[in-house]
Amino acid sequence: MATGRAPRARRAARGEPGPVDWGEYAAAVYRWELITGRVAPYPTQPGRHGRPVLAPRFVEWLMGLPPGWVTAEHLELPRTAQLRALGNGVMPQQAAHALRLLLDDLTHLHRSPCHPPASPTRDRRSRVSRPARAGGGSTRPPGTARASTAARARRSDTRSRR
Repeated sequence: MATGRAPRARRAARGEPGPVDWGEYAAAVYRWELITGRVAPYPTQPGRHGRPVLAPRFVEWLMGLPPGWVTAEHLELPRTAQLRALGNGVMPQQAAHALRLLLDDLTHLHRSPCHPPASPTRDRRSRVSRPARAGGGSTRPPGTARASTAARARRSDTRSRR
């Protein structure tokens, strides 16, 4: 038993983190390591008060971003800004999936219909099938008259001056 603690104590003295026990997530972490081709970075780092805090490099790896995408030293971003940028970002795989779905929807919308709707009444001006109107073809409420040509001209004249 004492031999198991000695390497951990030496690593702690040198400031190196020990191996991570991923527990029930070990299979998922291993799968993501195979997909990304990178070993999972240590998930925490020492905080200002000595307690472990979430490591931005781990979040970057989880999102499938290339190393240093947000955590590169030359960017000189503090840890909180790195985590904010990662939290507001989108995983490339998620964005690609959303674009595929949108393109599929657009393709489906622009397909020509197999059978155009059949209707006995056709509009002569646009040649578009329309249902027959009930009540003699008038859409005005009963008892209302059509505005005179002069009244329509006055309305359109006042609109054009605005």
